[in-house]
Amino acid sequence: MPMSHSDLVSYLVRTGALQTPRLIDAFFAIDRKNFIRPEYVDEAYDDYPLPIGKGQTISQPSTVAFMLELLQPEQGDRVLDIGSGSGWTTALLAHSVGERGEVLGLELDPELAAWGKENLRRYVFPHARIEQAVSLTVGAGPQLGRPCEKYDKILVSAAADSFPSELLSQLKEGGRMVLPVGHTLYKVEKRGEDDMNTESFPGFAFVPLRRKG
Repeated sequence: MPMSHSDLVSYLVRTGALQTPRLIDAFFAIDRKNFIRPEYVDEAYDDYPLPIGKGQTISQPSTVAFMLELLQPEQGDRVLDIGSGSGWTTALLAHSVGERGEVLGLELDPELAAWGKENLRRYVFPHARIEQAVSLTVGAGPQLGRPCEKYDKILVSAAADSFPSELLSQLKEGGRMVLPVGHTLYKVEKRGEDDMNTESFPGFAFVPLRRKG
């Protein structure tokens, strides 16, 4: 018998992937099935990634849970979600930060961005939106995120070849970023303008992070 939505969340709690009550509530409130392609509906609650088109995937639930536990989105946070894909992480973040917060999901592919917007509309989150990432060329080349903005938390769901240092300038002091570089997941805490605390967690696989030039 296929797993149900509540089965999946209970599994994530039982295995320790989900621990924070606020995040557990978000996973119960946001149904992964609403963010996958119809042909994979029978696999919606299995703990592995699924294709969403354009060479992208919706991430494995236990990986998403682990990343959000590292990120620790809080009520009222302003969050940047890079590589929002089908919109699942954007919705989870929106539920976690509440109406006093703000979530911006950025997706490079225009078709995925449009689909993610439609998926997000299944929920009443006036404080969350998904936009297509546009070409932002600053200095030596195209930039990630929103260079003139500041965020409490930044989540990146695609793997960079090297650390995208331009994202650090978009992180507020006291803020936190979670991102994969190669096969390693990093948690970065910005204590001051030139004071970063970094923890690494190897052994992950993500689709490549692309920059639009």
